[in-house]
Amino acid sequence: MRRAKGSSSGRSLRFNVIGSSGSGKSTLGRKLANILNIPFVEIDAIFWGPNWQEPDDEEFFEKLSKEIRGDSWVLDGNYTRATHIKWERVDTVIWLDYSFLRTFIQSVKRATKRAYTKEELWPGTGNKESFRQSFFSKDSIILWSVQNYWIIRDRCQLAMEDEKFAHIEFVRLTSPSDAERYLRSFEIKA
Repeated sequence: MRRAKGSSSGRSLRFNVIGSSGSGKSTLGRKLANILNIPFVEIDAIFWGPNWQEPDDEEFFEKLSKEIRGDSWVLDGNYTRATHIKWERVDTVIWLDYSFLRTFIQSVKRATKRAYTKEELWPGTGNKESFRQSFFSKDSIILWSVQNYWIIRDRCQLAMEDEKFAHIEFVRLTSPSDAERYLRSFEIKA
């Protein structure tokens, strides 16, 4: 069983949780960060500005580098254009490789909840989802999820096999029960 003591042990723990939209990257990332008592970094919160404004690469990379400067953290999100920053010091990449049907259903549930509650997605941005935006727009997150599921899956598989990432431990989880077992494998020593 894997044992981790968190940042207080002096051991650095740096994770990136990747996978298709709706796979539960943020949920698993938050749980893991909680268990290990290390910072959780939500990459969407770094990327998206007020009114859904996208930063240029220089601004995005600078903000991301600052957030993952520490010795231990859990980062969620793909953003392949930032792989050179995310994976420069990462120890473990956790790939949530769930089925298309599971991620599609989860994307629909999440979009419905967010559109109904009108919750602000990232503090200070004012960004909220609406039913029109989530379901009936060319920029729909659900449409994006459907169109990109296989692309993301192929990129994850290729990254696992790429020699330039041989320094990274890849963990491929194919179901929520795999994810729960993985989380339970971390025991915090008192």
